[in-house]
Amino acid sequence: MGDFVAYQKPCPNCGGSDPVSVNQNGSAKCFSCGTFFKDYESAMGGNVADFNSFKRSNDNNSFKDTQSVFYHALTDRGISLETAKKYGVRSVKDEAGKIIEHHYPAYINNEEVATKIRRENKVFTWSGSSKGTGLFGQQVAQTGGKYITITEGECDAMAAYELLGSKWPVVSVKNGAQGALKDVQENLEFLESFDTVVISFDNDKPGKEAAKKVARILKPGKAKILNLPPEFKDPNEMLKLGHHKAYVTAWWGSKLYTPSGILNVSEERDNYKKREKKESVPYPWHGLNDKLEGLRQKELITLTGGTGLGKSSVTRELQHWLITNTNDRVGVIALEEDWRRTVDGILSIEANDRLHIDSVRAKYTEEEIDNFFNVLYGGHNENRVYIHAHLGMNDVDSIFSKLRFMAIGLECKWIVFDHLHMLLSMTTDGDERRNIDSIMHNFRTLVEETGVGLILVSHLRRIDGNRGHENGIEVNLSHMRGSQSIAQLSDCVISLERNQQSEDPIEASTTRVRVLKSRYTGDTGIATHLFYDKDTGRLSEISMEAEEQDELEL
Repeated sequence: MGDFVAYQKPCPNCGGSDPVSVNQNGSAKCFSCGTFFKDYESAMGGNVADFNSFKRSNDNNSFKDTQSVFYHALTDRGISLETAKKYGVRSVKDEAGKIIEHHYPAYINNEEVATKIRRENKVFTWSGSSKGTGLFGQQVAQTGGKYITITEGECDAMAAYELLGSKWPVVSVKNGAQGALKDVQENLEFLESFDTVVISFDNDKPGKEAAKKVARILKPGKAKILNLPPEFKDPNEMLKLGHHKAYVTAWWGSKLYTPSGILNVSEERDNYKKREKKESVPYPWHGLNDKLEGLRQKELITLTGGTGLGKSSVTRELQHWLITNTNDRVGVIALEEDWRRTVDGILSIEANDRLHIDSVRAKYTEEEIDNFFNVLYGGHNENRVYIHAHLGMNDVDSIFSKLRFMAIGLECKWIVFDHLHMLLSMTTDGDERRNIDSIMHNFRTLVEETGVGLILVSHLRRIDGNRGHENGIEVNLSHMRGSQSIAQLSDCVISLERNQQSEDPIEASTTRVRVLKSRYTGDTGIATHLFYDKDTGRLSEISMEAEEQDELEL
């Protein structure tokens, strides 16, 4: 028979009542938490049975003179004689007529080759080898059918069979939650011959984790996981307490297993109706609001355009707008300029003048500058605006660490990042497309995980031909520099177009704002026209109809 083994003893590590197997040499293993005990008796503080007293020969004939093997109801488990007979479970009496053992048969090709023996105090041994044997109860379940249920233990299998009115086959793994995956893998063909496999494991952490592992290896759409009522540990407990109806209700209510991240929409009606409403902050310009219905948090908005076409002017208008028209905290990372230049740019919008130019700034008193500063950064707006002061060169990981700190640590609801390709220059790998893919994935993850609204500035690639973006050619998504992931991972892409080389001063100062992508509204095309006033440095929206008329006249 080999080394003696005692089964289903309590675990001093995880607290399980019966997941430990004890070897003849005193070592043991817990099949719930996986802990190995070199000396199980010491681990339990000496509170264990004398297992050697149960050692016996593999020869079943040793019982013929003093003991009898027969079918009997498992009264201590609430299992009837009829069910015990169906599953081939036998009992053993001693000379005084007391039942001292239960025998659970194990089969290979419908031939009994081994027996799992349960003695008092949940001590288990094997007679014969369990290697290659099927699931407990497999021999009485015809291959194929509508339903089959699988449990963690033999008594749970028989209990579930009775709880279900003896209508559907029920089997059990041989080695508890820890060995469930292996047992199911070895008998996968049998289980998958049924339309539905209901997994009814114990109502504890090891049982729930094992149920998911087993469900994953069954064909998609076949596995259902039964969630027992929280007050019950397993099917056998429910049978002993007479809760047949509660088990049947839970069985019929078993949920189809779907991998993490995949939802059964039929079960999500309440969550669908309770979804968070997307609050929008309007853009400063009506044309963009008509196309996009405003700015929203948890969206990645990419602003693009050729060199010198006003991307910085647009972002400063947006920064000022968010500061003065919301109560949200705003973060700015501008990699190509000193933080003071960033502050100047936003103050210039408030002053309606170009304060970053020394000669212009000199026209204002210190008190006037303080007043502008207080409007944006003091009083009600104190501690609402955060700007990245980059000291020397940064690396990509450091920048994303700062972005995450702005979004989570400082609770910024909006962040303006200028610009993508400056960040790209910090990478050491020469593969531009792959680096952009990685950076855009990080931006997308940041937006999804933190809920921040991110406005990202990106450049365009050079266009072959006589006319480039500085001549006002129409921009499309294929012009994005470096990788398609910029457009793919953005919720919205807005391009700026302007013929800065035009001899007409109006045309040279007017930017067409074109929506290239809008995941929220789906509305694309020219949104508005912005006129740049060189005296004030401000952008003002002009009538599209008037601009289109001017183009026709030209």
